[in-house]
Amino acid sequence: MEVAKPLKGKKILVTGGTGSLGKTLVRRILLGEMGMPERITVFSRDEAKQHFMRLEYLHRTAATDEVIYQNSRNVLQFRIGDVRDSAAVAGALADTDVVFHAAALKQVPSCEYFPYEAVLTNINGAANIVRAIRELRLPVETVVGISTDKACKPINVMGMTKALQERVLLEANRDLPGCRIMCVRYGNVIASRGSIVPLFVEQVRNKQPLTVTLPEMTRFLLSLDRAVDTVFAALRTGRPGETYVPKVAAAKIVDVAKALMNDEELPIVFTGIRPGEKIHEIMVSEEECYRTVERGDYYAILPVLPEVRGTDELTPALDAEYSSKDNNISGGELRELLRSAGGEIERFLSAAG
Repeated sequence: MEVAKPLKGKKILVTGGTGSLGKTLVRRILLGEMGMPERITVFSRDEAKQHFMRLEYLHRTAATDEVIYQNSRNVLQFRIGDVRDSAAVAGALADTDVVFHAAALKQVPSCEYFPYEAVLTNINGAANIVRAIRELRLPVETVVGISTDKACKPINVMGMTKALQERVLLEANRDLPGCRIMCVRYGNVIASRGSIVPLFVEQVRNKQPLTVTLPEMTRFLLSLDRAVDTVFAALRTGRPGETYVPKVAAAKIVDVAKALMNDEELPIVFTGIRPGEKIHEIMVSEEECYRTVERGDYYAILPVLPEVRGTDELTPALDAEYSSKDNNISGGELRELLRSAGGEIERFLSAAG
């Protein structure tokens, strides 16, 4: 059942809150669109990022952003800690109602070279959250885990560990009846750190060749705000064990490069596929189709475990996998999607006309 203001008066923990998604999520919560919480705690291990995020809010003025400025002074706090550290996680969860679990190692090549580090953060981090809630009998009401399209039919370490993170979180609904645990799964966030789009913008500015791995490579694309919309949709209407997937556009990476060239006719250099990289991404596999339902602008993948899924009859929303290789956009439509990312990307495209 949908709750209009599910965060009103709640104590919120955002793991990985200094990352691209975490920062946008905190900003959107501070706008009060989901109800004004009693407290937001940003939990991460990088003290420098926390320091600069704190300064960003301290230096806001009422004239530039009055709502966020006032609300951040009243409710925002920071906590140093690592999701790998079970004691730190337990301490952060001790007085929390809602958890947004965004902490992760997410760079595909890095995870290939340091796979066990990805295990420690992406799998053990989720396990530490579940363990603390269960063993300490914490009154956490909701956990939303942030996953990725790479968790679907994974071929790389990052996707494999994220797939297991999903299962660790969603399985916990079996013996945590007082806590609703869900996941969201989405594709390439246009303006996030490590995304190909900021790299292309820099290459265009410097009149350099644009580097693309393979001509046929495709990706799902969405803005940071669309990613947060997905998190909020799960929070409003998601049921225990479900995974929310947004209906978003996909494009060939070559077309993304061309859309950012601004009629410059810069060369494109194909560099070859990187370790662990997929040619196409999938957000719902053909095995998941039969338990995927439609929820407005989203698909909801129902839990794999029948004890969590229940026995309600359903009408599957898909009859094939949901893949980035299908229905690709290009040209003006792609430019508008890139512009929707806001910030530096929007300014770059607007300046170019």
